[in-house]
Amino acid sequence: MAAPSTDTCGLMDRSVRERVPPLLTDLYQFTMAYAYWRAGRHQDPAVFEMFFRDNPFDGGFSLFAGLHDCLLFLRSFRLTDQDVEFLRSVLPPNTDPAFFHFLRGLNCSAVTIRSVPEGSVVFARVPLMEVEGPLAVVQLLETSLLCLVNYASLVCSNAARFRLAAGHQRRLLEMGLRRAQGPDGGLTASRYTHIGGFDLTSNVQAGFLFGIPVAGTMAHSYVTSFSSLEEVWPQTLVTANGDPDPVDVISLTKGWLRRVCELLGAEPGKIHEGELAAFLSYAIAYPQNFLPVIDSYSVGCSGLLNFCAVAMALCELGYKPVGVRLDSGDLCRQSIEVRRIFRLCSEQFSVSTFDSLIIVGTNNISEESMTELNKKENEIDVVGVGTHLVTCTKQPSLGCVFKLVEVRGRPRMKISEDPKKSTVAGRKAVYRLLDADGHRASVQCCRNKSKGPELPADSAPST
Repeated sequence: MAAPSTDTCGLMDRSVRERVPPLLTDLYQFTMAYAYWRAGRHQDPAVFEMFFRDNPFDGGFSLFAGLHDCLLFLRSFRLTDQDVEFLRSVLPPNTDPAFFHFLRGLNCSAVTIRSVPEGSVVFARVPLMEVEGPLAVVQLLETSLLCLVNYASLVCSNAARFRLAAGHQRRLLEMGLRRAQGPDGGLTASRYTHIGGFDLTSNVQAGFLFGIPVAGTMAHSYVTSFSSLEEVWPQTLVTANGDPDPVDVISLTKGWLRRVCELLGAEPGKIHEGELAAFLSYAIAYPQNFLPVIDSYSVGCSGLLNFCAVAMALCELGYKPVGVRLDSGDLCRQSIEVRRIFRLCSEQFSVSTFDSLIIVGTNNISEESMTELNKKENEIDVVGVGTHLVTCTKQPSLGCVFKLVEVRGRPRMKISEDPKKSTVAGRKAVYRLLDADGHRASVQCCRNKSKGPELPADSAPST
């Protein structure tokens, strides 16, 4: 991922302060903090740990994400006078007024986080993060930290599963902003799907803030907004080599359309003139970035023919069109036919650029359909994924929890009526044991002061 500039790093800091202020928490965190304060226990040194109970998506792993935002949140944690006045209005009326003075002076200077690195592969019931500090302060952090980690880790893990299903050769484009759970969900998804393995995003703000490569094609609305060639303006284009004399690109394209139709035995009467006008208008605006969607009417009878004609005209003028997008129907079958036509045009018209045109596939892609796509013959170079990626339709929540494990140096545990919800007391050291080939053999958690697992003399734990 490209490194954000100093200016955008400042924007990221401000974004976290605005998105996750201290009041973005549950009310009971403040009532518990008051009770700790009232009992004189608010400064007791305490340790909480964050973990999830089951691997997501019925899989064998998760990716940990959200750490950077957690650190920015801690750095900016401070209640304003306005925050404190609001709390005065919602807490019970018998709350000691001195407690609000205590709140006004709170910060996280005494809080320490120990965590696995951002983007690490993690497993169920193994601590992801340990938060140590004054009992009342760390208690107040619980909900916000969970909010920052739960979705980030879930969508990052979902992206990794899509990457595994797609393989390493095919490029993946995240395009789920319009389907995300609100603006913050969309921005979080763009950021953490990139960490999870996606190459590109359609989200411009994510590119600005996080340095993620941004990409896009065109919408069907652009294509269907045109009805005739008379709407194309300007109607000329200068050559790529800088020749000052503009070329009548409409006439040039019409000539290529006749040749393409003759080559393929296509019926010119079935070609949609409005689609051709849309392609021409876009190509004139962006002759080096021409990648239209070609299924607004019919791929075989109109869209592909119009693309080839416009692309041939661009090549004649010295430009390099990029490719096409397919957004409906049998993507595998269509991609094979589109590639066949590209190769035929390249051979017949001696235009090598057509050998490197890319095919983008988008059509409500899920992890399952991605897997199926890989099992079939196809010519798709880039897959765009939206809804099923950012909404995590197979599992809506990772289920991270934040549990107290130590107070004043003494271990604490929760027993519970449900054994699955019981916790393991005390601070822990986590060992990831690898086999001779470097693959994970097991993960062991030991009490922090306990002796680690015994290993053969020629082995070493990855901690």
